Amino acid sequence: MRIRVLQMACVLASLVGSSVPMLAQQQPAAGAGAPTQGAGGPGGPGGRQGGGPPAAPPAIKQVKPGLYMVTGIGGNTTVRVTNDGLIVVDTKNLGDENYAALMAQIKTVSSAPVKYVFITHHHQDHSGNIGKFVESGATVIVHDNLNKNLDTYNPPQGKPAKANNTYGEDREVKVGNATAKGYYFGRAHTNGDTWVYFPDLRVIATGDSFVAQAPNADYPFGGSAVEWVKTLDKVLKLDFDTAIPGHGNDPMTKADVQAFRDKMNTLVTRAQQAVKSGTPKDQLLAAIKTDDIGWNVNTPQWSQPARLDPFYAELQK
Repeated sequence: MRIRVLQMACVLASLVGSSVPMLAQQQPAAGAGAPTQGAGGPGGPGGRQGGGPPAAPPAIKQVKPGLYMVTGIGGNTTVRVTNDGLIVVDTKNLGDENYAALMAQIKTVSSAPVKYVFITHHHQDHSGNIGKFVESGATVIVHDNLNKNLDTYNPPQGKPAKANNTYGEDREVKVGNATAKGYYFGRAHTNGDTWVYFPDLRVIATGDSFVAQAPNADYPFGGSAVEWVKTLDKVLKLDFDTAIPGHGNDPMTKADVQAFRDKMNTLVTRAQQAVKSGTPKDQLLAAIKTDDIGWNVNTPQWSQPARLDPFYAELQK
């Protein structure tokens, strides 16, 4: 009996000891790494103010030689490295500490200056530090509609600064041996989405027009579930094998983008059929079958009037 008691005591001591580092890992990091809120990202309520899921601490990983993705503290950031300078896509949650944390990650792979920055859309978890990059001397490139959206966008985290360079249909930049092409293919997550394509590496950075979870269309800022499918059809014509999603911890494949497109088409088709059969607007989201595609759109994010009303209206056309 005494031996058994001693054994139990040892087990309890080992469990208590092992729980300490586990609990420490679960505590939010201080400063720049602390969880902050995005705006209009896949997990938030969206609308004109936005919310977003708690942001994880930043981390950087190589996707292909010369190209990296930075996860955490907002939407994913893509970094294209050359000896002559860097091309960056998206700038994390607004804030000096978040900007410093992002740059600290980037400097672990290159000390070259950031020459160009593309912003995929206006939500602050992607556009937050436009102003800091402009101040550093970078050319920050956005679609015309993104700068216009910033006029009325007022998230609780604060209003991001406007970019210092805009385009209409496409924009190409070159730094050293690297080329990046920004494309506007139409309405999707918003009406100002930019897809950034690195042809030599066959990689595309997608912003929230392609994510690793269920999507949302920001109708108050020109998003469209119906048009989203057509936009994805255009994207899939590009020659790429790797996609950096707006949210998600890992790079994904062209097959994943195709699957996302097919799920979006299924969602829209079923929603159109429900409207055609006379389903009332307040019952629409519950009526759309999505369990087989792994998405749930019967959520407060989709059901708020600012999104549900225009979604229902475009389905009626």
